[in-house]
Amino acid sequence: MKFTRIILGFLLMAFMFSCGSKKKVAKRSNRSSELPHKEKIYTSEKDYPKNIVEAKEEPPVPKKTYKSKTETYIYMYAEIAKKEMELYGIPASITLAQGILESGSGFGELTKKSNNHFGIKCNGWEGAKVYHDDDRAQECFRKYKDPKYSFRDHSLFLSERSRYASLFTLKEDDYKAWAKGLRKAGYATDPRYPEKLISLIERYNLHRFDEEVLGKSGKRGRTKGTADVDYSQGTYTVKVGDTLWNIAERNNLSVDELKKLNDLRGNIIEIGQKLHVKAPR
Repeated sequence: MKFTRIILGFLLMAFMFSCGSKKKVAKRSNRSSELPHKEKIYTSEKDYPKNIVEAKEEPPVPKKTYKSKTETYIYMYAEIAKKEMELYGIPASITLAQGILESGSGFGELTKKSNNHFGIKCNGWEGAKVYHDDDRAQECFRKYKDPKYSFRDHSLFLSERSRYASLFTLKEDDYKAWAKGLRKAGYATDPRYPEKLISLIERYNLHRFDEEVLGKSGKRGRTKGTADVDYSQGTYTVKVGDTLWNIAERNNLSVDELKKLNDLRGNIIEIGQKLHVKAPR
């Protein structure tokens, strides 16, 4: 009987010890769940629990999306068109509308293989070339490393050819006159070319870019004649929209003569640059 009581006593003590241990473990577990990351000092990011590292990162910036490929095209090339307008005086609205129309908003077959956004053919071009069916089979077109060079070549193409000289007597904010003038000068054979350009400009509000370049007053305009010639020094100060061709024409020079007078090897001039000119007749 005494032995039985001793056995029962040991069992009772073991049961009580077991309950006490569980309570203590449970208590530590609860505290740990309430303070999961404050009980340890992390010395580097690699030691952080995954959820803390993720919380530290900046949320990704959502990419801007557009309803159509044409709106994407405008977003991508509007600043380039505005820069070309500042340098050469060609309305940004006209440049963008021509680019959209000629390149299929950048998705045309010719544009994708050549970065040629304006359908400019070789015509003495010494750079890279591609061949593409147009008015005739396998015609030669200019190829560019980057679309921005296509925009610059478009500016030079219009500003340095006498057939387009009449365009540069038009107001820079008169996109309708420019659209009609391009067709009249023979830029395109499509009789509806002006209407297509005007429709694109008005549908996508492209003339807003002309206003941004010209300023709200829209009074920048182009200075005609030779009023900026300093005859005492025989120089002319280059203004916004000037080209070698129109400076030479206003001063009764050929482009080659003007380049020789100023030791110019290329066709690029800068606003504010002083060029030597001859007095007009």
